[in-house]
Amino acid sequence: MVIENNRNKDFQFWKQDNHPIELNHAQILDSKMDYLHQNPVRAGLVREEKDYVFSSGIDYYGNDKGLIRIDFL
Repeated sequence: MVIENNRNKDFQFWKQDNHPIELNHAQILDSKMDYLHQNPVRAGLVREEKDYVFSSGIDYYGNDKGLIRIDFL
């Protein structure tokens, strides 16, 4: 079931039915980061996740850095 935002029916980008997931384990966080980094690859925008300029994927390969500074905790 998708609930629409009555004030934004024509231009709604995100679904209103989200289900938050607690990132309380490294394995869950890694899984979600892999999913995010693989989206441009699956869409055919790049061959490797590190090549998408608007992603933090490059920060996880060698010494290269992306557009936004990433602080690893």
